[in-house]
Amino acid sequence: MHPALNIAIKAARRAGQIINRASNDIDVLKVAVKQTNDFVTEVDRAAEAAIIEILQEAYPGYGILAEESGETAGKGKRDAEFQWIIDPLDGTTNFIHGFPQYCVSIALAKNGIVEQAVVFDPTRNDLFTASKGAGAFLNERRIRVSKRLKLQDSLIGTGFPYRMFENVDAYLAIFKELAQKSAGMRRPGAAALDLAYVAAGRYDGFWEFGLAPWDMAAGTLLITEAGGLVSDLNGEANFLQSGNVIAGTPKIFTQLLQIITAHKTAKLLA
Repeated sequence: MHPALNIAIKAARRAGQIINRASNDIDVLKVAVKQTNDFVTEVDRAAEAAIIEILQEAYPGYGILAEESGETAGKGKRDAEFQWIIDPLDGTTNFIHGFPQYCVSIALAKNGIVEQAVVFDPTRNDLFTASKGAGAFLNERRIRVSKRLKLQDSLIGTGFPYRMFENVDAYLAIFKELAQKSAGMRRPGAAALDLAYVAAGRYDGFWEFGLAPWDMAAGTLLITEAGGLVSDLNGEANFLQSGNVIAGTPKIFTQLLQIITAHKTAKLLA
């Protein structure tokens, strides 16, 4: 296992301890509103601080892009090409309501290419990991995307627009078509965990608009290392920049892309 991945696992587990402890006292949590339907708690901040402390102790020269504290450059020129991408608690709204679907997401990118990934679900003690070129794992067992070939047999994950509503009509049109053409749609509310589920074969595909890099960085490497495909709405690898992602098994990915692209061509999407 790559040393940086080991450190990321240590950091994710430490954050998971903080989250699990806080989940027992949700009713006394301090919650702040960042923007419409976008919340942050003291737990997000404490988990992020713990993650950053562990990562910086091991790799003081690496840069950091984290949901709550933003972007900080590395301290050494030699390590300038490395950046940790961190979501300390993906699914904060779920967490606030006691809905047990949230996770810690940590990725390490080199020159913008994600090379290490950890997604940790503290409620189930599920640890998803991947190193570029070395496969994807769940609790140290190799995982692969599902073998399903037809959209009509597939379970598809998604995320509803919750703070940026300019594309909501396009989203609902796509949702309607996919709901009719798939075996089912799911929207649990933590994109990093949804992407990990695609890698593990629990979903056959996933799509969402308006995500941040920390929502996707780790999960998308898990999928590609598990044999799946990931792209933006144009079928290209620009999803971390655009915030729009389509993912799935090779066959299901292609069918999702065709349907979503058709709506984009119809000028429903910007």
